[in-house]
Amino acid sequence: MQQIATRKLRQRMSDAMNRVAYGGERMIIERRGKKIAALVSVEDLELLEAIQDRIDLEEARRLLADPRQKPIPWSKVKRQLGF
Repeated sequence: MQQIATRKLRQRMSDAMNRVAYGGERMIIERRGKKIAALVSVEDLELLEAIQDRIDLEEARRLLADPRQKPIPWSKVKRQLGF
């Protein structure tokens, strides 16, 4: 995976985005030698989100199957969220 400094990325943003979008590359963005972000294609992002959703679903199913888990009333959830 290529690493690119923020200063260099600003100068070459169009090229970097094309390489990621059409070339399938992934880039680590650095500031002062420290990794701060990644530039990935939409396909990679969608895959990561699908994996995360799958993990969340499996965890929810596991918790729902556990008889020791007590359901939380919807009214309490709404109150905690400020609705």
